[in-house]
Amino acid sequence: MSESRPFISLATDFGAAYTAICAGVVYSIAPAANVLVLSDEITPFAVREGAMLLRQALPYLPVGVHTGIVDPGVGTPRLPVAIETGRGDVLVGPDNGLLVPAAEKLGGAVRAHALENPAYRLPEVSTSFHGRDIFSPAAAHIANGVDVAGLGRRVDPLPLDVPPPASAGGGLTVPVLYTDRFGSLVLGAERDDLTAAFGDLAPGSPLDVAWTVPEPGSARVTFEETFGGVATGDPLLWIDSSGWLGLAVNQGSATDIFGLAGVQALTLRAAAPHS
Repeated sequence: MSESRPFISLATDFGAAYTAICAGVVYSIAPAANVLVLSDEITPFAVREGAMLLRQALPYLPVGVHTGIVDPGVGTPRLPVAIETGRGDVLVGPDNGLLVPAAEKLGGAVRAHALENPAYRLPEVSTSFHGRDIFSPAAAHIANGVDVAGLGRRVDPLPLDVPPPASAGGGLTVPVLYTDRFGSLVLGAERDDLTAAFGDLAPGSPLDVAWTVPEPGSARVTFEETFGGVATGDPLLWIDSSGWLGLAVNQGSATDIFGLAGVQALTLRAAAPHS
């Protein structure tokens, strides 16, 4: 990092207190750093949600060291890693797919190394708080100028475990990436996927949405450019600011209204005529 005041971001599912401890470790090693807590409110254990936050946010942050920690496998043989990107950023976190979508948005992964060198950890490493003991020290040392190759052996990062959208029988099945704080479901499909399945959809075009869990159900919704395209309380499909398809309710929670807590996938079909 060539900046006189290096930039470090933190995104965790820890909540404020544990994330503040991580920030304190960073400052103790890199006191000149500018440290931003991007979020400490990622849903606990929600690796996909954390990955999408990093993918959405990091292109708008300064080049720097970005630490992402959503780590259900902490203490297991999963690796801690640092990924250098084409833009010049270094992403630090667990090797569980969390960092990979953001790396792809930042020019791709140039190289990745495991965080194994004890010189760049705290003296004592717990089995349950690698954010404090491994990730934060590594991020701070990288910000201070340590090359990622000095952290440990070279590795190939694991991809994020998200199935692609699938077309079959006239329908498009899409994974649910996460549910946002408004209760809207952000889906793993983009406008091109919709176009390939259903042609160009004008605002107001109806689609049927179906799901099998937690309980089988369906709803008719319209594809819209804005939330204001439907009345308050009505559902819609839209393309969000990151380019993902989403299912929402205008000024309401799609998750609550349709009972979709825990749903993993939705199937879209061209709206069948009402009988």
